[in-house]
Amino acid sequence: MIIRSLIMTAALFSAPAFAQDEEEPKVVYKAKTEIDFEGVEVDGELVKPQGALLLDRKRANFNPLIKLRTDFDDEMDKSVDEVK
Repeated sequence: MIIRSLIMTAALFSAPAFAQDEEEPKVVYKAKTEIDFEGVEVDGELVKPQGALLLDRKRANFNPLIKLRTDFDDEMDKSVDEVK
């Protein structure tokens, strides 16, 4: 009897809490934004990169680390023998 009342009480207080549906605030932007630079004095100077642009580059030569094969005839013949 006591166990039943404990189970009923636990079930009563463990009801899920429902969150309230909150609407997201609507954002309204101005149709036009104006920035006034009348009262601001801007100073600066044009800076160009130093040096010259190299258009003709030599291609680097490296020793080949991988030997490229032009044909795979031997491997193809062996694979046919393995299938038979």
